[in-house]
Amino acid sequence: MLIITFLQSFLLCLILTSQLAKSSTETTTSAGHSIPFPSYEHLNIKESIAAATNLRPAAASTTAQYTDQESNLKPTHHNISSFKLNLLHRDKLSFSWNNNHGRRFEARMKRDVKRVASLTRRLGGGGAAAYEVADFGSDVVSGMEQGSGEYFVRIGVGSPARSQYMVIDSGSDIVWVQCQPCSQCYHQSDPVFDPADSASFSGVSCGSSVCDRVENSGCHAGRCKYEVSYGDGSYTKGTLALETLTIGRTMVQNVAIGCGHMNRGMFVGAAGLLGIGGGSLSLVGQLGGQTGGAFSYCLVSRGTGSSGSLEFGRSVLPDGAAWVPLLRNPRAPSFYYVGLSGLGVGGMRVPIAENTFQITALGDGGVVIDTGTAVTRLPTAAYVAFRDMFMTETANLPRAPGLSIFDTCYDLNGFVTVRVPTVSFFLSGGPILTLPARNFLIPVDERGTFCFAFAPSPTGLSIIGNIQQEGIQISFDGANGYVGFGPNIC
Repeated sequence: MLIITFLQSFLLCLILTSQLAKSSTETTTSAGHSIPFPSYEHLNIKESIAAATNLRPAAASTTAQYTDQESNLKPTHHNISSFKLNLLHRDKLSFSWNNNHGRRFEARMKRDVKRVASLTRRLGGGGAAAYEVADFGSDVVSGMEQGSGEYFVRIGVGSPARSQYMVIDSGSDIVWVQCQPCSQCYHQSDPVFDPADSASFSGVSCGSSVCDRVENSGCHAGRCKYEVSYGDGSYTKGTLALETLTIGRTMVQNVAIGCGHMNRGMFVGAAGLLGIGGGSLSLVGQLGGQTGGAFSYCLVSRGTGSSGSLEFGRSVLPDGAAWVPLLRNPRAPSFYYVGLSGLGVGGMRVPIAENTFQITALGDGGVVIDTGTAVTRLPTAAYVAFRDMFMTETANLPRAPGLSIFDTCYDLNGFVTVRVPTVSFFLSGGPILTLPARNFLIPVDERGTFCFAFAPSPTGLSIIGNIQQEGIQISFDGANGYVGFGPNIC
């Protein structure tokens, strides 16, 4: 029994290889690490359903690295080389708790459709003109739709630090919180931040170089104004300020944040957004030389009792990862693109033209790694070929009607385990990222309906979503322009 448990756990691990093999054979990653490669594995049906449906919300007091009243955890002002935050999925937070898995799934897919619609309008042909605002504003569009924040961290804002839930967004270049006086605010779980209570809050003047970094910034009474619009009509408007953030036990001073006095949306209880995109005003960009543009995150697998992590600093970059170049799209500098040359199913390469995933000369297409999108999207032709090969390899499994955005589902009620092919991403330079079954065959209800968790993209843009990222350590080396996969699991 112990051997079976070990094998099941091992097969869920991240597997990165430099060449695809038909069966379990020894291969080598681009980092030189030799590990087995399974083309098929057995998915435990009951365990998968239990993991998805037996979540428990975490209390706010247990998710913070500190609380406002704690004095024994003394923050430091200096030597900012690395720091770590707990990372929680929204389904584990008490303010967003819904005990019905089917309803949670339906709500998540609705959020996902909005997110992808916003991203594809921005990156897949819609252009920035769709987000022009009347007086002042920024066309920095994260795609975080109304209520679509998927992962949260708890940080301190101001001096003394006030704990706030923040949505993390790898496609956004701004850090913002709702602020008093709030002429228009949505509901959040913590008290709205009041800059009058913070000794470190400092407004940014219109002539400041920081204000110049905000696209289409405005000016009112000598203060720099900002506005960020989101694809569904949600927005945040207010003044730009410098403030101290407490991240774990580290105090980071003079971080440019948006102090939002008019905010529209339902950001599921969060006070605001922590942008970790590739631009200069994101938290990663502002930390700059202090962390070398480096960060790493683990989106913990569904159903586990632990939290994921978000870490900053060059010291958190792992040895043994498979590193591939980050691609930059001048049209969308906030987003992290990665080269993808093909897809695999069960040890076989899917017949797809390599240029399917390339960024065009006009900045369309390409493959974005996104924390805010749940389900990976692929251009329609690539998706159809990928799906059809998967269906061929699972022809022995009973089918179920499509559900929500999924057109390939299975009725696995009554099964203990099923044998399914693993799927792979062929990355630029040779490494292959192979996913365990739980990262692409997911339960959508409590009755045993499982769906193939990929969907067609409405444009040539591909998005690697957070379901496919779960359990894999993903690291960004911004200074050298690389993204790493593995070797650790979460």
